Amino acid sequence: MESNERPRTLSQYKRFQTNDEGRKTFSSIDQIKTEASIERIYDRYEQLAALDATLPKLLRGDHARYLQLSLERLSTAYESLDSSRPWMVYWILNAASILNLRFPHELLDRVVDFLAKCRGKDGGFGGGPGQDPHLATTYAAVNSLCIIGTDRALSAIDRPSLKRFMWSVRESNGAFRMHVGGEVDVRGAYCAISAAKLCSFTPEDEQRLFEGTSGWIAECQTYEGGFGGAPDLEAHGGYSFCAAAALMLLGGENRCDLKALLRWTVNRQMAYEGGFQGRTNKLVDGCYSFWQGALVPIVQGLIARAEGNQSIMNVSLFNRYALQEYVLICCQRPNGGLIDKPGKPADLYHTCYTLSGLAVAQHCETHSPPLVLGDERNEVLPTHPVHNIPPKAALDAYRYFLELDQPGSASEEKHCNGKSVDPMDACSENESDRQTSEDSSSNYTSSRASEY
Repeated sequence: MESNERPRTLSQYKRFQTNDEGRKTFSSIDQIKTEASIERIYDRYEQLAALDATLPKLLRGDHARYLQLSLERLSTAYESLDSSRPWMVYWILNAASILNLRFPHELLDRVVDFLAKCRGKDGGFGGGPGQDPHLATTYAAVNSLCIIGTDRALSAIDRPSLKRFMWSVRESNGAFRMHVGGEVDVRGAYCAISAAKLCSFTPEDEQRLFEGTSGWIAECQTYEGGFGGAPDLEAHGGYSFCAAAALMLLGGENRCDLKALLRWTVNRQMAYEGGFQGRTNKLVDGCYSFWQGALVPIVQGLIARAEGNQSIMNVSLFNRYALQEYVLICCQRPNGGLIDKPGKPADLYHTCYTLSGLAVAQHCETHSPPLVLGDERNEVLPTHPVHNIPPKAALDAYRYFLELDQPGSASEEKHCNGKSVDPMDACSENESDRQTSEDSSSNYTSSRASEY
């Protein structure tokens, strides 16, 4: 079914300029300044587009060079992210996957070796070699290894110790700390269940490990409809994504007000800029192209599952052209990399999540052809809306670890290494239960919101 959406014209988006009604606030002043900077860019773009019908263009080659250089050597500006090195690997690999950029096998083997050095002796992955394991960097490392997808990469994930680490940061109410003795917030629940699904934990393991988690997540929903990082905190796009994505994987969506979440999410798209803001009365930011953009089809999928009615999946609930306009016209640096908003420098985080948002905008409706702004060469590859890795990489990882659970698997015997078996370890799983639940337990492969 062909979409009825069309790109906006200058006169259309100018109707949505902020009117502070003569009552200036810090928020309104910043918003008007941001709109002014974007107006200059959009005005210039319309003049250039009148001469070149292929505009806007995705600067694919520039972004590819930026990512290639970054994977091998980073500037000193990244020194403060020494405890986030698996994140930088993930941002580069995922952005490259969306651009269909492939790295040499030798380089990817070195990446695998590095990530293996980040694995903690008690399970999980730290921010660098010798650093304490952390759920966020564990999520980034697992995603990175799944993107690489080789046997060498996937075998670097030690499931028995990964499970033990998750138990060590689990709270009795089903919430998760980010690290031992660390903060509790909804990111922890999402990072844990995402890694557990990709690594094909058994239904029994999942049920015990995530008992009460859906209920705790529901407590994080605010009066606005979005989710905060923990109960009684402000609704935020990143936390709302984590909450909804976790519910897509766990179930338990009936505990939440999904219509309120959907209303809050779609209202975060900025009428003038075309991109998304992360919170009410905040500025547009390229990274929320994914955090909020992917949240829309996820919530649609949750509603469809809760109501047993797929009709909501046939409706576009955010302006996909407007989001692509913001990404392609306002967020690309000419020398490579993507940005938060005009005037900001490029960085790996915004490159990854802004490109991920572009992929969502183009591919989030599987009943229709991709919706691509500009030349067909602007089309990027889809990303999994729940895990934010290539959809095939997610499925291949799940199947790889499922295969390890088959009786007599030499690979799994190597993982168990002859040690006594913990009741939570993959080596002690009930195979008959595991096999019958392959489809039903994998919400991310069966839900309409995450098929593309």
